[in-house]
Amino acid sequence: MTQNRSSAVMQQRREPHHSLDDFPTMPWATRALCEWLVEHDPALGFYDVREPAANRGYMARTLFEYFERVQVADIFDYGVGYEVADYLFGPLPPKTHWTITNPPFRLAEQFISRALATSEVGVAMIVRSAFLEGVGRFKALFSAHPPTHILQFSERVVMHKGKLSPKGSTATAYCWLVWDKLATHQGTAFEWIAPCRRRLERPRDYDLPEAIRQ
Repeated sequence: MTQNRSSAVMQQRREPHHSLDDFPTMPWATRALCEWLVEHDPALGFYDVREPAANRGYMARTLFEYFERVQVADIFDYGVGYEVADYLFGPLPPKTHWTITNPPFRLAEQFISRALATSEVGVAMIVRSAFLEGVGRFKALFSAHPPTHILQFSERVVMHKGKLSPKGSTATAYCWLVWDKLATHQGTAFEWIAPCRRRLERPRDYDLPEAIRQ
């Protein structure tokens, strides 16, 4: 039997209901967002940011390059020393300036809702581009809280399950969804992130992060 490698099938990333959705984010993809944010708000370095689904810390370590303070946690202990906390359960966490994360796909809408309620300046989530589709999601999320910006990667961002590696390929496309509460324009602006991996990748990006200061 041959594998169905059509685009529609290959862009699916199905995980069991109880899965941790363990797909670490390439640091260069986080830098691409942060570089874009700095262009739009030079005061970014004075803000705090929350990373509530920190995994092993690759995104959090990159956020420290741009933000004054990074609040790091995850629902599972990946052995890096972060706070273990369920972002979606219990009272709302204290306000922060920004919330930036790679949310579990099946819980992305809930992550976005909580982030919007607790972020004073903005929210950014990296999601599969296919997340933009769906009548139910349009009614529940995008019609009520449309992002101010959709930043579509022109390069493929490779996310391997359970590890971060500079090698590999993928048929899954990703984009950043940004809710900038300081934006002055109406509606959603769509932009492409130009090829930037070669420029933004660093030699130590794929080393396992040490415990990050809180």
